[in-house]
Amino acid sequence: MTDETAHTLTEAPDVESLINALTLEEKVAQLVGLWIGVADGGEVAPAQAENTGRAKAWAETEAEGLGQITRLYGTRPVSAQYGLETLRRLQAGLREAAPHGIGAIVHEECLTGVAAWGATTFPSPPAYAATWDPELIERVGAAIGDSLQGLEVHQGLAPVLDVARDARWGRTEETFGEDPYVVGTLGAAYIRGLESRDIIATPKHFVGYSASRAGRNHAPVDAGPRELAEVFLYPFEVAIREGSPRSIMPSYSAIDHVPSHGDKHLLTDVLRTGFGFDGTVVSDYFGVNFLQTTQGVTRSRAESAVRAISAGVDVELPDAAAFPHLVAAVRSGDLEEESVDAALRRVLLQKQHYGLLPAGFAAAAGYAERAGTEAVAPDLNPAAHRDLAREVAEKSIILLANDGTLPLEAAARIALVGPNADSRTALLGDYSFTNHVEAHYPDVAAGIDIPTVLDALRNEFPSLDYARGCEVEGDDAGGFDAAVAQAGAADVVVAVMGDQAGLFGRGTVGEGNDVDSLELPGVQRRFVEALLDTGKPVVLVLITGRPYDLSWAADRCAAIVQSWFPGQEGASAVAGALSGRINPRGRTTLSYPGPAGRQPATYLRPALAGTSAVTSLGAEFVFPFGHGLSYTTFTHSSLILDAHEIDSTGTLQVAVKVQNTGERDGTDVVQLYLREVTAHVTRPVSTLIGYAAVDIEAGGSRTVTFTVSADRLSYVGQTGQWEIGPLEATLAVARNAEDDGQNARIAVTGQRRILGSGRVLTTPVAVSNE
Repeated sequence: MTDETAHTLTEAPDVESLINALTLEEKVAQLVGLWIGVADGGEVAPAQAENTGRAKAWAETEAEGLGQITRLYGTRPVSAQYGLETLRRLQAGLREAAPHGIGAIVHEECLTGVAAWGATTFPSPPAYAATWDPELIERVGAAIGDSLQGLEVHQGLAPVLDVARDARWGRTEETFGEDPYVVGTLGAAYIRGLESRDIIATPKHFVGYSASRAGRNHAPVDAGPRELAEVFLYPFEVAIREGSPRSIMPSYSAIDHVPSHGDKHLLTDVLRTGFGFDGTVVSDYFGVNFLQTTQGVTRSRAESAVRAISAGVDVELPDAAAFPHLVAAVRSGDLEEESVDAALRRVLLQKQHYGLLPAGFAAAAGYAERAGTEAVAPDLNPAAHRDLAREVAEKSIILLANDGTLPLEAAARIALVGPNADSRTALLGDYSFTNHVEAHYPDVAAGIDIPTVLDALRNEFPSLDYARGCEVEGDDAGGFDAAVAQAGAADVVVAVMGDQAGLFGRGTVGEGNDVDSLELPGVQRRFVEALLDTGKPVVLVLITGRPYDLSWAADRCAAIVQSWFPGQEGASAVAGALSGRINPRGRTTLSYPGPAGRQPATYLRPALAGTSAVTSLGAEFVFPFGHGLSYTTFTHSSLILDAHEIDSTGTLQVAVKVQNTGERDGTDVVQLYLREVTAHVTRPVSTLIGYAAVDIEAGGSRTVTFTVSADRLSYVGQTGQWEIGPLEATLAVARNAEDDGQNARIAVTGQRRILGSGRVLTTPVAVSNE
C-alpha cells in the first residue's frame, strides 16, 4: 500500500479490510489519545508541557482520526449532561469525517468511583481490602461500571494492583495492601464488576512500581526475578485469569534499569505469551516520552515510540507526543509496519465491539442503537451507590486497640478534636474527583454532599464539644490550649487525626506525596500526647492513606480506630463504630510499622529479616498484617485436615470451627497461612494462601473449609520457574500473620513438578453451618 492510496472496504467488512484501507497516518492516529479537557491550558501533572504533543485543531483530528479521548469528564468540573452532549458532538465529528469515520474509545479514572463532578466517591482501595470481601468489591466495580456506561465511557483506568512494600510511598493509599493474594483476588473482583458492565478494566501499574527505592515515586526498582514473579506479577496473573480485563497499563518503573514501557520481555513475553493476555496495553500518562526525558534510554521521541510499540505498548496516553513519529519510522525502515498493524488490530477489535467502526461492522448488542437516542446523562450519585459506599465504609472500619472504652456510652460527654474531625476532603483518596480535580477550582460548588465526622457524631451523641486543635500539616500549635482544656472537661476525648490526600506535594499522601518519616504529619503526635496528659481516655481515630508508626500510642490510647479514606459516606461509618451501632469487622492488609528507618518492610519476609540477635535493629510491627478487633469474641477450634501428606499433584482440605463466643453478632476474618516451609530457596515466615469473612450470630458457630491445591504451596525455584515438590510446612488458621492460631504440619511428596500458566492460583473456601 502506498502512502497516498487507501484501499476500499470489502462488501463484508472486517477489521483486516479496514486495516488495509487506512493510510499509515490514519493507522497511527488510532494509537494515540487526545486530552480534550486541558485544551484551554493549565498543567494537570508535573512535566506535562514538555511531554505533550503539539496542539492541533479539532478539525485536523477529525480528518486523521483518533484512538482515545482522555478524561473528558475527569479534568474539569463539568456536569454529566454537558459532558455527554460534548462527547456525542465529538464522536459525531469523528464518525462523519472522510474517508473513514471511526469513533474514539473514551477513558476515565475510576479508582474510587467515576472521577467526575457529582459522582459517588467510594472508599479507597485499602478500605476495599479491609473488608476481605470479594463479592462486595465486585459490586463496587459493577456500580462504577454502570455510571461509566451511562456516560458513554468505554474504559476505566483501574484498579491498582501494585503490592505495597514501603509505607513511605505516597501511592500506598491506592493499593489493596501488602499481600499479593489479597491484591490479586480483590483486584480480580473489582475487574469482574467493571467488565460485567462492558467497561474495559485497566489494571495498573505493570509491574513493580511500588517497590521503588526509598519509597520515592518514579524511583528505580531493584527486584530480583523471584520477587518480581511471586510478589508483583502474581496479582496481575490472578487478575487476568480470574477477572479477564481487556487492557493493561505499564508502570513508570525501571526494573533493574529496564523501563517497563520499553521492556519487550515484560510486555510481550511475560504478559502476552506467559499470561495469555490478548487485550490492549495503554501507556501510563507520558510514559512513552519518559523513555527519553526521565529514563534516558532513548535519544528522541521517535526512538521512544519505536521502542515502546516494539516492546508491546499499543496506545499512547494521554496525548500524541511520541507515537506520531511512528509514521516516519516505518517509512525510513526503522520499524516494520506490521508492528503498527498488530497494535491497531487490537484497538480496532475493541472499537468494533462498541460500534465505533464504519457502517457495516457488527457491534455488540445495544451499541448500534445508541447513536440515534437522546443524550440523557445518568444520575452519578444515586441512592443505591451511596448505600453501597456506606456499606463498604462500615465493613472496612478497623478496631486496632480497645481497653473497653468503646463503644462509647450514650450519655458520655465527648470532646471531639483533631484536624480531620470536621473535614470533608479528609475522607477521600487522591484519585477522588474532589481531591484530584475539584481542589483546583475553589469557586466551583461541591459536586457531592460529604458529611464530616463532626456532622455524623452529632447525630449520635447530643453532648459533644468540638475544637480543631491543629492542622493536618504545619507546625502551628496555637490551638492546643483550647482543645486540651475542652478535653479536660469531658468524659472521653475522640481525636480524629491523619492525612489529607492530594497529588505532587499538595497534601500528605497520594501520588507524588512520599515521606521520609512515619510520624503523623505536622504536630499531630504532639497534640495527641497533650491530650493523653490530661488523664482522660483518648480514642484515637485515624483517617489516613498509609499506616503510621503508632508505637507511642498503642499502649496509651484507650482505643485506636483506623479508617482508610472511607469515602463520602465514611463519616457515618466512623460514628457508628464509635457508638457501637456498627460492630467493627475490618482487618488491616497493611502492617503498622515502627520507625521509617526500618522501611521497606512487610510481613512477607524470611526469618533473617525479622528481629534477631544478628542485628541491633528491631523489626517488630506495632499491629500485624490481618489484625483487627471486634465488639464480640471469636474462637477457632477443631482444626481438621483430610490428609497430612499429599502428592505434588494433589489437594487437601483444611476445616476449622469458628465460634462467636460474645454477646453480639459479628464477622470474623479467617486467614489461612503457609509457614515453616523447608524448600530449595528462602521462604517467608508466613504467607497468606486463603481467607474468608464469616458472619456469625452471637453464640453461633460455622465451619470454614479451605481446599488447598499443592500448586498453592509452590514457589519460584532456582531455575526461575514455579515449582512444587517434596517439602514440609505448617498450615495455620490464624487471626493475623503473627498469631500462632490452629496449625498442623503437612508434607508434599512425589515428583518435583514445574508449573506452567495453568497452575492453581486461588484457594476455594466454603462456609457451612455444620
